[in-house]
Amino acid sequence: MNPKNYLINRVTLSMRQKTTGFFVLFVCAVFSGIIFFLDHSDTDVRNQLDGSFVFYESFPSESVSSRPVDIWLPEGYHANTNDRYPVIYMHDGQLLFDKKTSPYAKFWYRPFGWYIGGMFWEVDKTMSLLIREKKIRPAIVVSIWFIPNRRGAEFMPQKPITMVETGLEHIGDSDVTPDDVISDNYLKFVTEELKPFVDKNFRTLTDRDNTFVMGSSMGGSISAYAISEYPDIFGGAACLSTDWTHGKGAEIDWYEQHWPKGGKHRLYFDYGTETHDAPFEPYQNRMDNVLRQHGYIEGEDWVTKKFDGADHSPMAWRERLHIPLTFLLSN
Repeated sequence: MNPKNYLINRVTLSMRQKTTGFFVLFVCAVFSGIIFFLDHSDTDVRNQLDGSFVFYESFPSESVSSRPVDIWLPEGYHANTNDRYPVIYMHDGQLLFDKKTSPYAKFWYRPFGWYIGGMFWEVDKTMSLLIREKKIRPAIVVSIWFIPNRRGAEFMPQKPITMVETGLEHIGDSDVTPDDVISDNYLKFVTEELKPFVDKNFRTLTDRDNTFVMGSSMGGSISAYAISEYPDIFGGAACLSTDWTHGKGAEIDWYEQHWPKGGKHRLYFDYGTETHDAPFEPYQNRMDNVLRQHGYIEGEDWVTKKFDGADHSPMAWRERLHIPLTFLLSN
C-alpha cells in the first residue's frame, strides 16, 4: 500500500475510533445523568401523596434476625383519629415501595429496573387508588424485609418438609437444606412480636377478620403456611405466583390434613404461564382440590386465577395487585 494512503487510512480509522469513543462516553454520561436525577429526585415526598410511612431500620426479634420494617398508613390516618384499620402483612418488603430506604431504589439498580419493567410493586399507589375509588376499605400495610441469603430458609414451609419424609435434600436449586429452614420462627416473629407491636402503636382492627397476609413466589408459600399454622390470627391470604416447586408439592400433601375448614377465611391464589411461573399450574390445581375438600367455595371465600402470558416479576404482580386487594378488602 502506498505510504501516503496508509497514513490517511490510519488517521481516518483513528478519528472514527475517537468519534465512536466520544459518542459512547456522551451516551453513558447522558444516561448516568438521567439515572442520577431519578435516584436523587424526592421519591419519598412524592409517595407521601399516597399515604405516609413509618420506617424501622432494625426491628428486633428473639426469633429471627432483626430487619427493616416499613409501615404504610393510608391517606387520612392522621386526620381521622377515631378510625381503626385492617392490616395486611406483606413479605419481601424492600420490593413493595419505591422509596429511598430500599436498596433496590439505589442508582445501580435503576437500569435493571427499567429492563424488567420496574423493581417495585408500588403497593401504596394501588392501595390509594382503590381507596379513593371506594373499592376497598382503607388499610395499613406492614412491609417485612427479607434477609439476603436467608429468604428460602425463612419462607419455605417448615413442618411439611421436616415432620414427614419427603426425600428433599435441598430447597429448589438453592443450597438451603430442610434442616436450615426456620419458617416456624419467622411466623413466630410475625405473630408474637411484630403484630403485637403494630396493634399497640397503631390504630388497628386486631381481630382475625381484619388481619391478612400476602406475598409472591416463596412469599406466597409462607403466606399460605401462615393460614395453616395460625388460622385464628389471619383471616385471609393472597398468594401470587406461589412457588410450589421448591418443595415439589410437599406442602400441598401436608395441607390435605392441616388446613382450616372453609367459611372463616378468604384465600386468593394466582399464577402466570411464562418464565418461572410456567410449571405452577399442576401444583395449583392440586391445591385447589385441597381447598374444595375443606369446604371452600370458589368465587366466595376462595379464588384462583390464571394469567396467560404473565411472567414471574414485580411488574406482573404490580399489574394485577388490585385484584387480590379488592378480594381481601372489598367494601
